Amino acid sequence: MRAKSQWRQGFCSVFHLPTSSLGCLFLSRAGAARLLAENRIPLCGDLATVAAMSTRIFLIRHGATVLTAEDRFAGATDVELSDEGRGQASRLAQRLSTEKVTAVYASPLSRTVETAGIIARPHGLEIVKRDGLREISHGRWEQMTRQEVDKKYPEEAAAWEEDPYTFAPEGGESGLAVTARALPVLIEIVRAHRGGAIAVVSHKATIRLLLSSLLGFDPRRYRDNLDQSPAALNIVDFKDPAHARLTLFNSTSHYSTADHAVPSVPTARLSKWWDREEK
Repeated sequence: MRAKSQWRQGFCSVFHLPTSSLGCLFLSRAGAARLLAENRIPLCGDLATVAAMSTRIFLIRHGATVLTAEDRFAGATDVELSDEGRGQASRLAQRLSTEKVTAVYASPLSRTVETAGIIARPHGLEIVKRDGLREISHGRWEQMTRQEVDKKYPEEAAAWEEDPYTFAPEGGESGLAVTARALPVLIEIVRAHRGGAIAVVSHKATIRLLLSSLLGFDPRRYRDNLDQSPAALNIVDFKDPAHARLTLFNSTSHYSTADHAVPSVPTARLSKWWDREEK
């Protein structure tokens, strides 16, 4: 009997409910669970502190650009959004309009800045640009198609396909170099906005490399194992800067039609081994 009384008094004390009240004296465990599930009691004391420390990052890829359909290397190239990309970003902004977003960060490239501006507008927020969030640079491959790179620089292309994390084409960056500049920026954002909900707009490779690092994936396989569609929404929840959980990945339901709510099998967006046709 004393054990039952102790948990009940502890529960009521945490939530600042009078321990002498009839409601507290006769509260059952099932009743306590129901109150929590229905959000009928405020979080107070230690539980409120724990909940407030969780930081939510809306990690977003920019919308489609004028080069998206051409499958060209355009990491460092400053490409504008297409009309399709602006529509994708607008629908994502509507999806996030009821969220309590407290800050919006973006890579300084125009496609991410415009996407971030569309998302920030309903919240009345200014965009904070961070150079570390920019896309991977492909050096002398920039603005070339995959076929053109394979033909002109076959040795570089083969080495990059084998390990894009440590190899970089001439004048470009490796995945390791991108992680080294992008991850500290993201952790800085988490530390600066503990308990908040932050939108971070970046790029396809940069996001995949960040997720690989945060979740402990083999970063050499980031192109093989992870995809990012234009204007895709990812949600990463941080309990603290060192502990993150992926809550949502590559979601495009905000612009997918009802009969295509489940994504199709990706094609022409991953590594050669995935795109290779079976013989």
